[in-house]
Amino acid sequence: MTSNPVFYEQLTPDNAAMLLIDHQVGTMSLGITDIDPVNLKNNTLYLAEVAKLFNLPALLTTSNPNGPNGPLFAELVQSLPQVPIIDRVIINAWNDPNFVKAVEQMNRPKLIMAGVTTDVCLAFPAISAVGAGYDVYAVIDASGTWNMTTQQAAIARMTQAGVKCVNTIAVAAELQRDWTLPTASGMGDIFARRLPQFGYILTQIEHTKNLATR
Repeated sequence: MTSNPVFYEQLTPDNAAMLLIDHQVGTMSLGITDIDPVNLKNNTLYLAEVAKLFNLPALLTTSNPNGPNGPLFAELVQSLPQVPIIDRVIINAWNDPNFVKAVEQMNRPKLIMAGVTTDVCLAFPAISAVGAGYDVYAVIDASGTWNMTTQQAAIARMTQAGVKCVNTIAVAAELQRDWTLPTASGMGDIFARRLPQFGYILTQIEHTKNLATR
């Protein structure tokens, strides 16, 4: 039986790019209730650190940053200091020629996307990018919205349009794919930092090893 790459073709460091859309302090703190701001921020940084570990081309964007949406949260910019930030006033990032040009210049067929609001900042460009021929992975737990009903409606809309809805750890694990690869140590550090339970287990294992060598 031959494989169907349309059904499942793995994310790799060579075929994917990371797009983090409008994770601005004003929007993150006003009205998002399906995920708390601490987890939203943590998961967005998780994606940024994964992008850096695998040298993925990346973009950051803002929407109307001089208005109530505010700037990107500082830790995100610090995590990806060399990554371009595209400021715009157009709501759908894919309708901004500068954004589309930057994505085209990455020359990657797969786009990993997260947006501060699932139903607008994420869904609009994700669906538009699928229409333009890209394979889009929408990271739901690095995006947020007004309530669970709105989140579920946005997921359904994206899925019907051909967007793949995923979470942060699925993206990280798919890119890592094999714990014998050189990125394993860096991925372990990210897991420990961004997944407290995983970090606790690693600490306990290391503590047990130290006791055994005494």
